[in-house]
Amino acid sequence: MGAQEGFMKGAAATGIIATVALSTLATETNRGTLSIPGSAVTGGGGPRMQFAAPIYDFGRVKSGEVVKYTYVFTNVGGAMLQVSNVQVSCGCTTAGEWSRQVEPGKTGNIPIQFNSASFNGQVGKAITVTCNDTNQPAVVLQMKGTIWKPVDITPQFAVLNVTAESASTSTTVRILNNEEAPLTLSAPASSNPAFAAELRTNQPGKEFQLIIKTVPPLPAGNTQGQVSMKTSSTNMPVINVSVLANVQPVITVMPPQIGLGAAPLANATAAVVSIRNNGTDTLALSEPAVNAKGVGMQLKEVEAGRSFTLALNFPAGFEIAQGEWVELSVRSSHPQLPSIKVPVVQAGRPAPPIMPLGTPAAQPTAKQ
Repeated sequence: MGAQEGFMKGAAATGIIATVALSTLATETNRGTLSIPGSAVTGGGGPRMQFAAPIYDFGRVKSGEVVKYTYVFTNVGGAMLQVSNVQVSCGCTTAGEWSRQVEPGKTGNIPIQFNSASFNGQVGKAITVTCNDTNQPAVVLQMKGTIWKPVDITPQFAVLNVTAESASTSTTVRILNNEEAPLTLSAPASSNPAFAAELRTNQPGKEFQLIIKTVPPLPAGNTQGQVSMKTSSTNMPVINVSVLANVQPVITVMPPQIGLGAAPLANATAAVVSIRNNGTDTLALSEPAVNAKGVGMQLKEVEAGRSFTLALNFPAGFEIAQGEWVELSVRSSHPQLPSIKVPVVQAGRPAPPIMPLGTPAAQPTAKQ
């Protein structure tokens, strides 16, 4: 009797558990939230995009390495998922051929590649995925990590701003060894004689300073070069620092020439010329003149010894004859440029209209 009673109680308990399980199964099925191991969870309605890992941390990589990762997503909706676009945040990141159409319950891939060559320290890149999921039409993925350089060079590109009369100018590039082994550097070599370089040691094997100087005379405009050093590091056997010298003229004139409308001028025309002193000494200007009649001029000193404006007024009817040379001139106190000249140019008279062939010439009107 005891055994039979125990059996009956066990069967009743099993029935209760089975009833609860079936009730739960029915409820979860109706809600569309039932998760079955080994299969995708899908719900009714439109497409739904779900990423397994929307954020990828690649840890620490050496600068110059290419990071590759494939984002995996699942269509957990009830209709075809269409991925129309994958937009990366900059040119260092590219997207490969991604899955453009994914059926319900199926997975798709978005391969991403990141070039770390121009980066140092912590970085983060965003990838925007556009799809037809009405709940989230744009999904933002993230790729992040730390870029490690065996040797830090700051700045990698050295720029020097000088004037044509400057004796010399210099800039400092900091070199920091991030490796455990001590770093040795060779004497710096410059590819352009317009630049000289000197290496100084702040901390042996660890920290250095590279002093780059200009070697005058330098022509106006841009002068480029490269300073190189051999190193003991197998990860970075050579250090190259690009150098640019922006050589400004001692005196700049803007605009370099004055342009006028078609001759003769229909209306009075005003023009302003700015003159800037980039030299070390102060500048004095005087006696502005234009070698043509009727032009009004006013010289104004905007900043003492440094900046000036010349306002000109050309009268209505002003015309530069064919072959005539007209220019603005002003006396300067600078010994290398005693006179500043600005050409004045004018569009020619408009050509007469061309009569079509067969058009009779206009006849004079008969007098009454």
